[in-house]
This record gives sequence, C-alpha cells and structure tokens, in this order.
Amino acid sequence: MDAERVESFAKRLLNGEIALDQFVQAVAQPTMAEFAEVTLDLDRARRCGFPEVVYGEGKSVETLTKIFQRLGEHGAPVLATRVSADKAETLGVRFPDGRYNALARTFRIPAPGGDASAPNPRPGRVALITAGSSDLPVAEEARETLDWMGIEVITIHDVGVAGPHRLPAHLPKLQDLDAVVVVAGMEGALPSVVGGYVDCPVVAVPTSVGYGASFGGVAALLGMLNSCASNVTVVNIDSGFKGAYIAGLIASRRQGTCRSPVES
Repeated sequence: MDAERVESFAKRLLNGEIALDQFVQAVAQPTMAEFAEVTLDLDRARRCGFPEVVYGEGKSVETLTKIFQRLGEHGAPVLATRVSADKAETLGVRFPDGRYNALARTFRIPAPGGDASAPNPRPGRVALITAGSSDLPVAEEARETLDWMGIEVITIHDVGVAGPHRLPAHLPKLQDLDAVVVVAGMEGALPSVVGGYVDCPVVAVPTSVGYGASFGGVAALLGMLNSCASNVTVVNIDSGFKGAYIAGLIASRRQGTCRSPVES
C-alpha cells in the first residue's frame, strides 16, 4: 500500500472511524485476491492511479458480489460496467450504498465512508460531447467513469454534423480543458470537427448507431481513424468506459493528481 493510503487509514484510526484491527488488516492487505474463477488486482491503484474496474457482462451476481466485497474491504470505490438490470436489482439489495445507472449499465459503490454520488474531486476538466441522443448510453458510461475518477465533466449533447450550427454555440465551454471525449455513430465525423476547435487531446468513441452500411459502428470507427485532425485518437466501438478512462488519465497526469480516488 502506498504511503498516502497508509496515512489516510491512520487518520481514520486516530479519528476513531475504524478500529485497530481494521487498520492493521487494511495496511497489511495482499496485492492480489484469489477466489473461485477470479484473481483480483488489489494493487492497481498504486501502480496505475485507479483501482481495478469490473467488467460485469458474463459474470454472475455471486461473482460480482465477491469482487465488490473484496474491493470494499480494501477501501476502494467500485465501478462495474455492463451490468444488466436484473443483476443490478439483486446487487442493490446486497449493497444498499450502491447506485445503478440503467442507461449506462454501470453499478457504483463508494469507498467505505464515502458517497457514490459525490466522488472525491480532483483538478482536471474533460468535455463529453455526443453527436446525437442515440449515443447517450455509451456517453453515460463515459460520464459515470469520469465521475468515478473524480474528474469535472462538461456535457454537450446532440451537436452532430447533421446540424453543424449547433456546435459553435458551445465553443466557450471548450476552453481550458484537459481532454475531450466525443461519442458519435453514423459516419463518425464529429471528432474531427471538434478537434479543429480545441488545443487538447480528443478521444473519439465510435458507436454502433446507424443504418445497415454503418456495419455496427465499423464505418464510424474507420472514419475516426482517418481523421485529418491531428489531435484525435480513437478507441473501440461503444467503448465509453475506455474513452473516458483515457481522458481521465490525461487530465489527472496533466494536473499531477494521478492517484487512487479513495477517501482521504
């Protein structure tokens, strides 16, 4: 465990928030936790700045429960993506402090003593822009991720190139940003347009929105990969989490605050 987290737990011990045995257990925790079919990385926050994020699709409720419990014991806030509504209903009973976003399909649990709706803020500003309202599920996954990371998010929705007059009205919001996440389907042109207005990295997220020839987002992906805007980089189709996580890392590194978002 890094010195900052040890100090955090020590303060909680001195304030009477945790017992001595809880403090000893926390600071002496191993870097890995193995159970059933899972090997959980408990050291990722120290190495990578943020705890391990759980990919919920394909995992049973029982497996998710064990993972969430172990992360909580380690003092980490939980973010799980691609969690179905039926699994979330059961998880919500088992973890009353958890919060499910049905549109994003994310399930979040705060670190012990924290609040899932009020993450620890850190310096850094990221704009999240969507081309159309059909892109909102992917964009919401991105927003939940940035929120979990403690990054300030400026949202701008439904400004795709079918109505090019809509984006310029929001240009004042695109100043002094660390990164921009642009979520778009169809032909995927919006990231290139945004890239021509900002002086920071633009993370393009293609979505599977579109008619037959969009090939489930491949057309948008290829369009974004061929962007002539030199500040545009691209992640996988419908990968709101990945686009947001990269943008959040950029913001955190630029502000010098890339560390675990645990209670301090």
